[in-house]
Amino acid sequence: MGIRGARKERELEEQTQAQPPIRISVRNLVEFVMRNGDLDNRRTAGAKKEAMQAGSRLHRKIQRRMGSDYRSEVMLKHRVREDMFEILVEGRADGIITEPAGTVIDEIKCIYMDVDRLEEPDPVHLAQALCYGYFYSHDHDLDTIGIQITYCNIETEEIRRFREERDFENLTQWFQGLIHEYVKWARYLYHHGLRRQECLKELPFPYPYREGQKELAVDVYRSIARKRNLFIQAPTGVGKTLSTIYPSLKAMGEGHGEKLFYLTAKTITRSVAEEAFAILRRGGLYFNTVTITAKEKLCIMDKPDCNPQSCPRARGHYDRVNDAVYEIIGEVDGITRDKVLEYAERFQICPFEFCLDISNWVDGIICDYNYVFDPNVRLKRYFSEGEPGQGYLFLVDEAHNLVPRAREMYSASLVKEDVLLVKRILKSQPGAGRVLPQLDKCNQKFLELKRAYGSGNEEGIVHRQVLGSDYELLPDVNLLALQLMSLFGELETFMNENVEFPDRDLVLEFYFAARDFLYVYDRLDDNYRIYARLLPDGQFMVKLLCINPSLNLKECLDRGESTVFFSATLLPIQYYKELLSGSQEEYAVYAKSPFPQENRLVLAASDVSSRYSRRSRREYEKIADYICRIVEGRQGNYMVFCPSYQYLNEIGEILGRRQEEHVLDFTWIAQKNRMTEEEREDFLKHFEEERDRSLAALCVMGGIFSEGIDLKEDRLIGAIIIGTGLPQVNTEQEILRDYFDEQGGCGFDYAYQYPGMNKVMQAAGRVIRTIRDKGVIALLDDRFLNPQCVSLFPREWGTYTVVNRYNVGQAVNAFWDRTDQACSTAGYP
Repeated sequence: MGIRGARKERELEEQTQAQPPIRISVRNLVEFVMRNGDLDNRRTAGAKKEAMQAGSRLHRKIQRRMGSDYRSEVMLKHRVREDMFEILVEGRADGIITEPAGTVIDEIKCIYMDVDRLEEPDPVHLAQALCYGYFYSHDHDLDTIGIQITYCNIETEEIRRFREERDFENLTQWFQGLIHEYVKWARYLYHHGLRRQECLKELPFPYPYREGQKELAVDVYRSIARKRNLFIQAPTGVGKTLSTIYPSLKAMGEGHGEKLFYLTAKTITRSVAEEAFAILRRGGLYFNTVTITAKEKLCIMDKPDCNPQSCPRARGHYDRVNDAVYEIIGEVDGITRDKVLEYAERFQICPFEFCLDISNWVDGIICDYNYVFDPNVRLKRYFSEGEPGQGYLFLVDEAHNLVPRAREMYSASLVKEDVLLVKRILKSQPGAGRVLPQLDKCNQKFLELKRAYGSGNEEGIVHRQVLGSDYELLPDVNLLALQLMSLFGELETFMNENVEFPDRDLVLEFYFAARDFLYVYDRLDDNYRIYARLLPDGQFMVKLLCINPSLNLKECLDRGESTVFFSATLLPIQYYKELLSGSQEEYAVYAKSPFPQENRLVLAASDVSSRYSRRSRREYEKIADYICRIVEGRQGNYMVFCPSYQYLNEIGEILGRRQEEHVLDFTWIAQKNRMTEEEREDFLKHFEEERDRSLAALCVMGGIFSEGIDLKEDRLIGAIIIGTGLPQVNTEQEILRDYFDEQGGCGFDYAYQYPGMNKVMQAAGRVIRTIRDKGVIALLDDRFLNPQCVSLFPREWGTYTVVNRYNVGQAVNAFWDRTDQACSTAGYP
């Protein structure tokens, strides 16, 4: 370290305060300060910007070629003193070259476009390299330093470099100007952080602890303090939202974490988190949060089209958005969707981009899983490759949903016919001359795969059939992917040079599908299977299917200090540990239920089944008998969960006929397929109405009313669950089954049994929501009596009662008589 660097370090050490420095990455600093002008989505995210994961291997390959004078991935930091606080700017220089003539900073960007078309480096890429040049010159007393931007085409590996010399005085002035634009924001973060930390240390829990709740909070705190992950099986009513948020805040107050991410699968769960923070704020919490809402739900246009010609707010968006952000974070603590829309209207900016920018300056982010894990949607400012983590804490609510969601995020598919569609659209477009031959070549690779489909002649290809539908497992798609890289580079250049033409949205959709395919292709490993299939409409599809997403998830989770996975249904815990973290060594706890077991009656029917082989008019009539006898046992509201819409319609037809014959003593309604928001709200309003007869609501298991619905006390007193929830046998479920059979012989459990029981337990969880709730859970399928199913029953269910059609009414009546007597004795109404 040089004289200047050593002197600066001593000065900072003498002035260091207890408050940690304001940290920002080089990338985030330059992107934040340098942006201006219009918001324009017509420029694809890659013409001059680096490619996604697909370029990472090439990136490392270039570094290895550079010889002994080249140091790669060098961590560089610089501290700036301002008033009473410090700003720590940090990042990794791709390379530092030591030459006889001096030192050179190398910034590498792997792109799909033809590097010969580049006329100059991207200003943001150059700014990143200039930052590293200033840091290195400062620390090593260099008067001048070389700045080099290396662009490399992913397909051809052709390289083009832009290089210049900068002196230290020039770099100093440039960097001081950059920091000057950021100081106002850093000052806000410093003073806000002081007040936040002081508040968090003294924050009280807002209510008396329920049974088991304090122990759960302690477990969460300890896991965070030890930088470990935690899996929590938490029955309904434990108060898991507050029991995870509160200890996380206390841990942050002790320096264990800087930013909290509360991750959910459904909108309704995000509102629960918002309410939890609001409760804590009423008790003195100083901690601001933003809820990130999907673009479609925030956009002022009928269809999101973020460019100055289509949307008035896109014009000059970046010139106004920083003022809007500064104002809202100074005035609002809990920044909800409505607040985002209000301020976006005031400043005439895009509400979605505004919402993302707010996330930089708040303490907590409430959002969908996608914004952390999905490579296409996740917040690049936090989770881009090479960005250092900064003390993130992740609270993953309803974590059972993350398994199927993650598989979807890290899978990708392409359809041959889409290549031909894009060709037809571009055929008449001037300037598409270099794209069309690449489309032909890509179609030819698809054609080769399609001709070999079902022939059984290709080595390594496995042809299989599932319920009359067939598919083929492929050993690789290397030739298709190589051709797709060539196509993607030309298509990307064309899209950036042609921002308006007929059916551009269809071409853009294919562009993103190709990008996703290449991204996933670069990640292929033993956790994936590749398959081809003829779709029912005759189209030919190739899919890269992620089976075990734990490695992909881990890359994001490793950016954080600790992750807490919690749900009312995380059984068996080993299944979720393997698929969400990849480690059986993670901490796990089973939170004790505060509800008396005697307030819940669990019935298991011995004489009915939803098996396909048993489905008949007679079996549907028997199921209807069960529904009638349970619903007529006590006036109230009930949910009946059917295995499919077809099954629901069969039951609905029988109930309708009995209603016409005046032998039905209750009202019933049925969930419809693809309900709108208004229709969902109307459906749930039925549970609010005063009525003199019982209500039975027919729903589909695993659908929108199976979880996240909070119907307390008398609003719901029974859940009737038809079938074991097993996923439908199809191509991908069978691929999952075969994969896990190969791994350890548990294919049926992992592909069918565990996901099915998860849906059952979620549906059953609608009944008991508060300490005063009482209700019936009826499991209508004799398979529930199998030891494998019984072993998956949650601990809080306690004992269960085996019934048939003829004695189920007696069991229900006896239960209600017992609860009535117990309430009378306790003095409850």
